[in-house]
Amino acid sequence: MTSAETVNGILTIPTIDITPFVADDSDGEARAAIARAVDEAARTVGFLQITGHGIPDAVRDAFTAATDAFFALGPQAKRAYICPPPINRGYSPPKSESLATSLGITTAADLFEAFNVGTTAADYPELDLPAQEYAANVHPAEVPLFEAAVGAWFAEAGRVARTMTRVFALALGLPEDYFGRYTDHSIDVLRMNNYRLPSADAPLEPDQAGMGAHTDYGIVTVLWADQVPGLEILGSDGRWHPVQPADGALLVNLGDALARWTNDQWISTMHRVAPPRVGGELVPRRSAAYFHDGNTEAVIECLDVCTGPSRPPRYEPVTVGAHLAAKLAGSRARVPNPHAGREAARLTATPLAMPPPR
Repeated sequence: MTSAETVNGILTIPTIDITPFVADDSDGEARAAIARAVDEAARTVGFLQITGHGIPDAVRDAFTAATDAFFALGPQAKRAYICPPPINRGYSPPKSESLATSLGITTAADLFEAFNVGTTAADYPELDLPAQEYAANVHPAEVPLFEAAVGAWFAEAGRVARTMTRVFALALGLPEDYFGRYTDHSIDVLRMNNYRLPSADAPLEPDQAGMGAHTDYGIVTVLWADQVPGLEILGSDGRWHPVQPADGALLVNLGDALARWTNDQWISTMHRVAPPRVGGELVPRRSAAYFHDGNTEAVIECLDVCTGPSRPPRYEPVTVGAHLAAKLAGSRARVPNPHAGREAARLTATPLAMPPPR
């Protein structure tokens, strides 16, 4: 399948088997077919799901068990791992963030809680990397296996993300290793999300979401998620379409950096997580997003293969670090981002997608 369609009210996004890239298969036609399928998905929906990713079930199971153990801790224990907003690490309590503010749009605080780990300066001792972007990780002492289990998933999801950048390069007609120069010390973050709500009948504010409407900030996101309703993609019809992953598949979506590199030839997917409901009742939901964002000093500017006399660049060049800082100041510090006009316009231009005025 190479295009999205709706079946029984659920958006069925393209499913692509990336085994030839994971197995380093030399079959050029098989790899070219995958690149063509990814290009079509990137142009039409910006979301796909991948099979053949090679992550063992045991790694996933240990990872989800460790994250479940952390989120089961009491509020006081979890709050000990809160980091200041500029440090994208540690614990974020419920209603402490608003993802829509990364677009410059003010809404009610989001319901999710999260825990972040990421690439650190210590991972690259030969480089003089900024401590804020490459901050040290914190790990909950109450969950002894957390660091090892989360670290194993971080490594596997990172491998998948880097594999996808090779596919992207081929899909754009570039050398397969093209993005390597921009990602050899990439700011990568793994965000573990829990949509635990106070009760099944908890009252919600009119515009409150599990996670507010946003585009992801970097190059590519590799997402594991429960098969529980909640994730929704904004379609070209201005409506939100539910998405659920297939058994064993990972969801992959493109971020702002790739949309900017491709001059909007590829889509940075607008998505949100509605308060998860089954049979009309609020239910728990979990996910884990690995964000592959690029080197802090890397300059994002429209690729020559995506520009021309009839398609001038739509974006000014910006470094990965500056772009991420503006986005994170919005979502984490609740400072509306003034630099996300093109992304925000996709939401504000479709009244059906906007929350009611506050």
